[in-house]
Amino acid sequence: MITEALLRVGLEPCAGYRLRELRGQCSFGCVWEAETSRGQAVALKFLSCADGITTRQEIRAIQRVSQLRHAHLVPVEQVWCWQNYVVVTMPLADGSLLDLLEAYQDEYGGAMTCELACFYLAQAAEGLDFLNARQHEHDGRLVGFQHCDIKPSNLLLFEDTVKIADFGLATPTSFPLKMHRRAGTPDYMAQEIFQGRISDWSDQHALAVTWCQLRTGHLPFPESDSLEARANLRVADLSLLAPVERPIIRRALSLLPQNRWPSCGEMIEQLRAVAK
Repeated sequence: MITEALLRVGLEPCAGYRLRELRGQCSFGCVWEAETSRGQAVALKFLSCADGITTRQEIRAIQRVSQLRHAHLVPVEQVWCWQNYVVVTMPLADGSLLDLLEAYQDEYGGAMTCELACFYLAQAAEGLDFLNARQHEHDGRLVGFQHCDIKPSNLLLFEDTVKIADFGLATPTSFPLKMHRRAGTPDYMAQEIFQGRISDWSDQHALAVTWCQLRTGHLPFPESDSLEARANLRVADLSLLAPVERPIIRRALSLLPQNRWPSCGEMIEQLRAVAK
C-alpha cells in the first residue's frame, strides 16, 4: 500500500506535475489528481514496484494497450518510474460507475434502472468488443486483448461518456482459450480464470457481474475467504434481477465460456430489448 508519508499534496513526482488531491486508493496503488505546469488537471496513477515480476508484467500490459485508441478506452498518455513506483498519466475523470451507483442509492434509495444501466454499459461493451476483437497487431500477429479486471470502479465517467481504465492485467489472446495466471478482482472473475485459464468471453462475465451490481446493488456470488474456495463451481443468485433479465445474465455467467453471448454488445442488446 502506498503511504501518505511519501505521496502528499504539493509534491512534484516529476517536473511539470504537482499533486493536488488523493482521488482513490486500493491494495495495488492509488490515483492522484495533479496539476500540470499549464494549469491542466490530470490523473496520476501510482503502482507499487514491490513485486518486480508483477510490476514488469503490468508495465508491459499498459504499454501494449496504450497504443490502442477508442472512444471508450481511457488513453494512457505517459508511463514512467519514480522512486519505487510506476506512474501512469491519464485524463482526469469525473468519477466511476461505482461512484454513480453509490450516489444513485443515496438519492433514490435503490440501484439503477434497467434503461440507465443499458445506457452506460452499452458504452463499456463497445469498448470491450473493440479490445477483445482479434484485430490488434502485437509481436507480428493479430491478437485480441482481455482486460481481466472489468468492474464498476474501472469504468470511468467523463460527463456521460464511459471509458474503460486500468490496463495493468490486459492479456493478448490468439486463441479462444489459453492458460493464464489467476489474476483480477475475485468477485468479478470468470470461472476459467480461477482454474488458470482465460477465454474470449472472460470480460463478458465480469461485465455481467457489473450489470448485477448496478441493477441490484449486490454481487451475484456469495463471498468466500479463499481463491481455492471460489474455484469451485459457483451458482449465481439472480433473484434480485427482473425475471426478464435473468436468462440473459445467466447465459453471460455460464461456466462454459463458449456458451456465453458472442459479444458483450449482443448481451447488452438483449437487455435493452427487455428494458422497453
